[in-house]
Amino acid sequence: MSSRDSEKGPKASDAERSTVATQAVSGATSRGGLRPPAPFVGEFAAARAFVVLSLGWRRRGIAFLSGAIGALALPPFGLILAMAVPMTVAVWLIDGSQAVGMGRLARLKSAFGAGWWLGFGYFLLGLWWVGAACLVDGDRFLWALPLGVLALPAGLALFPALGFVIACLLWSSGPRRVFALAFGLGASEWARGLLFTGFPWNDIGMALGANLMLAQTASSIGLHGLTFVAIALFATPATLWHPGQGLSPNPTIAALLVLTAMAGMGSLRLSAPSSDPVPGVRLRLIQPNISQGASFAPENKDAIVRRYLELSDRDGGLDRQGDRFTHLIWPESAFPFILSRDPRALGDIASLLGRGAVLITGAATADMTPEREAIYHNSIEMVGRDGLLPERYDKHHLVPFGEYLPFQSFLKAIGATQFVQAPGGFAAGAGQRALAAPGLPPATPLICYEAIFPVEVGDAISGAKRAGWLLNVTDDAWFGTTPGPYQHYAQARLRAIELGLPLVRVANSGISAVVDGMGREIAAAPLGVETVLDAHLPEALAPTWQSRFGSATAATIGVVFLFLAAVRWKPLG
Repeated sequence: MSSRDSEKGPKASDAERSTVATQAVSGATSRGGLRPPAPFVGEFAAARAFVVLSLGWRRRGIAFLSGAIGALALPPFGLILAMAVPMTVAVWLIDGSQAVGMGRLARLKSAFGAGWWLGFGYFLLGLWWVGAACLVDGDRFLWALPLGVLALPAGLALFPALGFVIACLLWSSGPRRVFALAFGLGASEWARGLLFTGFPWNDIGMALGANLMLAQTASSIGLHGLTFVAIALFATPATLWHPGQGLSPNPTIAALLVLTAMAGMGSLRLSAPSSDPVPGVRLRLIQPNISQGASFAPENKDAIVRRYLELSDRDGGLDRQGDRFTHLIWPESAFPFILSRDPRALGDIASLLGRGAVLITGAATADMTPEREAIYHNSIEMVGRDGLLPERYDKHHLVPFGEYLPFQSFLKAIGATQFVQAPGGFAAGAGQRALAAPGLPPATPLICYEAIFPVEVGDAISGAKRAGWLLNVTDDAWFGTTPGPYQHYAQARLRAIELGLPLVRVANSGISAVVDGMGREIAAAPLGVETVLDAHLPEALAPTWQSRFGSATAATIGVVFLFLAAVRWKPLG
């Protein structure tokens, strides 16, 4: 039988696969030709054998559980080394897909299944809180609970499944298979942030990106680069011992040295003094902590406006130094009505502001078509002493099911609606652009989860003029005090580090904060409290490599990993 015939032959039976693999594991020797004598090596070999030889539901359960443990590396837990569990197990699961006698298609199918179950565990434990939004108005949206809690993780798990398949195609028996996993899984995570509107929430790189010291590397390589590196580093423990090769600690030692270097360089970068404040700017951020159900109730209109005005005027609008705010910022969708159509509310706001101050606020807006049909946007508007200013920003990266309904004709026919109470949902804005507020440097406006998307094309390539700060208004009250708001804040803060720009984040229920271009907090408010934050606006740092060239460096890392995984090295001599 030719090698091609054997590739296309039937899948090896579970018994054959188990027998062959057992012989490969149990017959392994150390480099000295003896069985591993150290207790650690023996236990490690047994753990690897347990994963590699697993079949059926035991194999699925191992993949699922390891993925769930990996979610502990994310906020609010931040157990960084927990990510080593799914990455190490991932290597062993793909090792198990390489059983002698299995055809190529069977190996790829086995890898795909393992990747899906690992991804399902990771996303289920990392994103379960999405279901909390379905309970805000349970009478209308309880139907969506299974979609948010189960269908979303199941769909997202297709991306790591694809990553496992790519890795399987590049697989080898030595330590270089770590680079195969890093390339395959890193490429699939990148694709998750781009395809089908994109959803890079809890990218594997956030295991490093949520830690302030380790996240400093993102100023050079961005989120995608962190992901490639994180997978490679956290997968190296899988190579500590391998049948026929014995104990091999060097890759793991190298990974620890890289992590230590990243932490050291991050600590050195963070030791630099804080940026000078932008002259003449005093910010006041309002975190009203209005419950989600109340914030969208039209009957609460007057009470909500009054609450915002009272918080804004706390202590006469003066901070602890006795300076009055120059810029007042309210969160996303601050009102249960169209602000531009309410002269009374605009007048009350203008009276509060006084001469020279400006309000920047999230608000729903409506434009009329020539056919006199209203088109609604989720926007950022500005109000001055003389009323509404013409400058505004319309959100362009909308949340499916939250702000608009995909497959609208079909879903509406069965009674489904989007979460926001705007007829037909929100329409997408024209795209990302700078927001010019009087008295402030140009800002990059980010509404809600627009802050989780890294810059793919840098200023040096696009020719765009660099902004002076990032403005993120959001309403995370949908998710209560679950892990969701903590994850959202960490991802927004990483954008500041990537770009070297200060971030001003105003959230209805928290976490509101002002951070500098290194992610250091100037002022911050905890989740779930009503409060007022007064702060200055830090100056932007010098342009970072990531801000200038975008994801080009991450792509280079991916290509290098592909080369290391794919090239078959010939021994010298």
